[in-house]
Amino acid sequence: MPNTLAVVGTGITAGVHLTPEARQAIESADKALYLVAEPFTARLIHDLNTTAESLLDCYVEGGDRLRAYELMVERILHHLDLGSVCVAFYGHPTVLVAPSQTALQRAEQRGHATRVVPGLSAEACLLADVRIDPGVSGMQTFEATDFLLYPKRFDTAAPLVLWQVGVLGDLTYRTSGWRPPLHLLTDCLKAHYPASHEVVLYIASHHPAFRPEIVWLSLNELADAAVTPATTLFIPPSTAPQPDLEMHHAMGLRPIPAD
Repeated sequence: MPNTLAVVGTGITAGVHLTPEARQAIESADKALYLVAEPFTARLIHDLNTTAESLLDCYVEGGDRLRAYELMVERILHHLDLGSVCVAFYGHPTVLVAPSQTALQRAEQRGHATRVVPGLSAEACLLADVRIDPGVSGMQTFEATDFLLYPKRFDTAAPLVLWQVGVLGDLTYRTSGWRPPLHLLTDCLKAHYPASHEVVLYIASHHPAFRPEIVWLSLNELADAAVTPATTLFIPPSTAPQPDLEMHHAMGLRPIPAD
């Protein structure tokens, strides 16, 4: 018998980012599962659904993250075969959340219904806290390890966002003891940006009483910077966009001078 898998996002800031739609999905499920960043949201999910169960125990210190994700998917599908399931993930549930995507695909392959309830992501918080408008010159986003392992074509005239710099090069689950090779990332970026170019290390606020962490530093300082698994690197443009004069002419427009 087909059941429904709802995958919801809890947002970033504890409690206040959980939307009414996500709350309803958690409350109405036969089984609630969750993977969140702090205990307040976990308690809130338990208050909404007494069947709530954390997926955190799928992780093993120093163990393979991909194996942990597979265990999460197996548990989700086990409960889904028994009834409706709601899985709540920190942030937005399909942004850098591998088990949610896999679970949704496999649930549909088994004939179950699926839906995704969006949540406020770290990207949305970054845009607000650092005052970024991607409508001005666009925005490029990459996962940091993938950015180095599979070189990307990117534009220094548009903002660049690199996620998970605090776990750069680490494919295991660790709560401490990892020093990411930021010098490799720094060397890569300095091939495109001046060494003095100012960048931002950013961590969104997890609690409404605290401010986000926004640290400005030069690329020269990045290799020795302190980062955590929650740290995001934001790199403002270093060059002006170059107009396509022929396209401007074809549209009957004049290029807007760069500031």
